Amino acid sequence: MLRLNNHQLAIAQGSLLLFSDFQDGGEMWTGKGRRELRRGVSFEAGFARPPVVQVSLSMLDIDQSTNHRVDISADKVTDSGFVIVFRTWGDTKIARARVDWTAFGPVRHEEDWDV
Repeated sequence: MLRLNNHQLAIAQGSLLLFSDFQDGGEMWTGKGRRELRRGVSFEAGFARPPVVQVSLSMLDIDQSTNHRVDISADKVTDSGFVIVFRTWGDTKIARARVDWTAFGPVRHEEDWDV
């Protein structure tokens, strides 16, 4: 549980098309090659410390003839950003995917200062 010491809570949100591999025969669509994608996200304004980040799929275009295997997570969360990690494996073929994310955390107040 993240306990906040002050009332300066910020929420940042975004949406990102991770890939569209069906157009150019990319690895996620062909089912061959590297099946992990990492995409960096920078916050518009920094947090006072690393926030809690939630990622979720908001669009998934996937081949119906194969098993549906998808793993998505946030990695390397810092006060200025994080990395979205999307993975699939086996015979799964994914044409495209979009992710939405939300970050919750404390921000500095303009009157805060370090001693």
